[in-house]
Amino acid sequence: MANANMNCWPLIVIGGSSDRNQEIMGAFQEFPQVEACRLYSKFSARPSSLEAIPAVIEKAVRCSIYGRPGACYVDMPGDFVNLQVNKSSVKYVKCCLPPPVCTAEHSAVSEAASILAHSKQPLLIIGKGAAYSRAENSIRKLVDQCGLPFLPTPMGKGVVPDNHPNCVAAARSRALQHADVIILFGARLNWILHFGLPPRFRPDVKIIQVDICAEELGNNVRPAANLLGDINAVTEQLLEQLVLMEWKYPSYSEWWKGLREKMKSNEETSKALALQKSLPMNYYTVFHHVRELLPRDYILVSEGANTMDIGRTMLSNYHPRHRLDAGTFGTMGVGLGFAIAAAVVAKDQTPEQRVICVEGDSAFGFSGMEVETICRYNLPVVIIVVNNNGIYSGLDADTWKEMLKSGEPTACAPPVCLLPNSHYEQIMSAFGGKGYFVKTPEELQNALKASLAEKQVPSLINVMINPQSDRKQQES
Repeated sequence: MANANMNCWPLIVIGGSSDRNQEIMGAFQEFPQVEACRLYSKFSARPSSLEAIPAVIEKAVRCSIYGRPGACYVDMPGDFVNLQVNKSSVKYVKCCLPPPVCTAEHSAVSEAASILAHSKQPLLIIGKGAAYSRAENSIRKLVDQCGLPFLPTPMGKGVVPDNHPNCVAAARSRALQHADVIILFGARLNWILHFGLPPRFRPDVKIIQVDICAEELGNNVRPAANLLGDINAVTEQLLEQLVLMEWKYPSYSEWWKGLREKMKSNEETSKALALQKSLPMNYYTVFHHVRELLPRDYILVSEGANTMDIGRTMLSNYHPRHRLDAGTFGTMGVGLGFAIAAAVVAKDQTPEQRVICVEGDSAFGFSGMEVETICRYNLPVVIIVVNNNGIYSGLDADTWKEMLKSGEPTACAPPVCLLPNSHYEQIMSAFGGKGYFVKTPEELQNALKASLAEKQVPSLINVMINPQSDRKQQES
């Protein structure tokens, strides 16, 4: 619930609780659930009677999707299960109307358009709020018609395809640090965007904030313009104003020239790492070979430390709402649950679509036994565990063996190290899926080709990499 609430996702949790006549008596698992859940939700309630259940559920649904989406909790006492009630006394209510679409004040839109038109080094940041509001067409139009550089947040990827020429993700640090005007489309200035503060941003940067939540406006940085409303609707307002002004950002500017040079430099550095022939492989080599084989419409689930961070830069998204990761709350252990949910939808609505779940070895450990669920329901999931024997870094088998000579592992093993060469693929094999243990690019390619071709059972590819492999040097 906390994860959904922090990511602004609608979620309804219905939980069982102790019988009402046993309250304060020390009932089985008695706990103030309604009160506790208020910390993690927009709405938390227990129906006062069976008759009141429809009204409470309607309010939970409405609260979860109106305004900023979030989690809602409905508590059901155990004695409700066997209670009976006269049907005529039940308070049936209709489902709520779709969420209202709000637009920004015209004066605010005009002010924002003016600020943007006078910018020398503009930047759009596309957040997952834009993906949720289905603003992909209007934002794509804004990018194309106005010639603006854009940067997606992790789950904003795909709103405009990552391979669009105006995507400056490969020069992220440069773009953030030197932009003089930034428009936030459903993105928050939290830890993911370094709070919008120096030295990662200019001290005098002008922020134009587009958000559905009034309380979010002005967090950490005072905006130059506030555009309160639905992301898609407000984007269309802004685009309409810019068209009237006949404004387009010049593609030959020094800003574009500097960004393109930095993108080329960073891409060449990543490519050099990706094409290294040395074994064990590094992260970039693994993601390079994975990227070459993935279909365009795949759903990507990703969690881990370096695995998620580097994978975000190497694995492209071409469609909105096709990436799930640890998100705003940085929650570990969500990966396989996300993959299961995505695969259930895909299996029902787009049977040919594959869910690719890319996990660090530590992240996989949090919920690895959900492989049984994936196999039980025969879901179209390919799990790729990028295994470096630890969290951020681990030890190879020889170093681990040598370390054990100095004493018990409880006393001398670094806490971030995991058991070297763990065979996670055997968990998948144990439940009837296909498991692959790979050490070379050729083995990885063959395993992934076989996994994508396999239509009957899920697969897990356990990819061994250099335990000391790390991210490339971050430069502005």
